[in-house]
Amino acid sequence: MAFADNLRQLPSVAHIAALRLLDASGNEVASIPNAPGKTGSLTIYAALTAKHGAINVAAAREGLELFAEHTEDARQHPGNHPNIDRLFDVIANSKSYSVQIDSQA
Repeated sequence: MAFADNLRQLPSVAHIAALRLLDASGNEVASIPNAPGKTGSLTIYAALTAKHGAINVAAAREGLELFAEHTEDARQHPGNHPNIDRLFDVIANSKSYSVQIDSQA
């Protein structure tokens, strides 16, 4: 399925202001705001967190499938899709990030 089709299958993130990824020490390593151009990534990361409890290797593999056509573009153009690049890194280095979700006010 295409990225847009995958997004339509996932829960809404209208209630989320941002999603923060935390390393094993609790340090924030990334944040995905609910903002234009970021909502798709936020939707995928939130769904992965709900299913897997964290962004771990299993979640990252599923995430690459959900990003669909953007995954191949990210492979060909490292740096253009940082939220996909991060999933490649999670898989390559067996990383895991806990997630903090900030609700809309």
